[in-house]
Amino acid sequence: MSIREPAVAGLFYPSRAQRLQQDVESLLSEAAEQPAGPAPKALIVPHAGYIYSGPVAARAYRRLTGIEDVIDRVVLLGPAHRVFLHGMAVPEAMAFATPLGKIPLDLAAIEAISDLPGVCRSDAAHAREHSLEVQLPFLQTMLADFHLVPVVVGRCEAGLVANLIDALWGGPETLVVISSDLSHFLPYPAAREVDGNTCQRILDKDAQLTGDEACGAYVINGLLRSRHCQAMKIEAVDLRNSGDTAGDRTQVVGYGAFALH
Repeated sequence: MSIREPAVAGLFYPSRAQRLQQDVESLLSEAAEQPAGPAPKALIVPHAGYIYSGPVAARAYRRLTGIEDVIDRVVLLGPAHRVFLHGMAVPEAMAFATPLGKIPLDLAAIEAISDLPGVCRSDAAHAREHSLEVQLPFLQTMLADFHLVPVVVGRCEAGLVANLIDALWGGPETLVVISSDLSHFLPYPAAREVDGNTCQRILDKDAQLTGDEACGAYVINGLLRSRHCQAMKIEAVDLRNSGDTAGDRTQVVGYGAFALH
């Protein structure tokens, strides 16, 4: 079996399974102090090191409480950081691994979308990509057994991303997860202003975000353009930056968490 091994264990999150499990459970436990909301069909979550964006992501993942046994497939899309990519890439691998174990891929779904416009097969696009990997321990902790459809998105028209999301939307058994940070390396006050504006545009389903506003702009725009998204309500679950969590405020990275239901 071809397995995509973890690339950023020990960098973005702990490499030891016991410590990783403890850290994720601690983040989720702290997030449980927030009021619960409706069960989501889709989430937008950040993807930095857990010390920075973990508290924000955890608030979104806590929304899966009560539907853990319903979800058996996760469609996970995130931006390409490590390779230059036109369009979208799905892997040739059969499973993704983290220190918490292996996650089988939904090979039938991957095969079905491989012929969609803008989609290619590439293990190289996934090999070092952190935007998808950092989501996996949260999903492994929150959900029962599930299959994964991982998609790395490069420069890509929103309509093509939307078509892929609509093709995989499914029913209650499918969760869509969009991985994206917000602004990068702005002073704290400027980041608050830019990220606040970006947050409102996401709530308004404005599918014209730029890379200066969100590193996963192509992915978020695709979600917002998707046919199924039009019937969804978008809720801002959390909006902070690295200056609020574990960094200084000279240059910060913005993190937002959103739930669609």
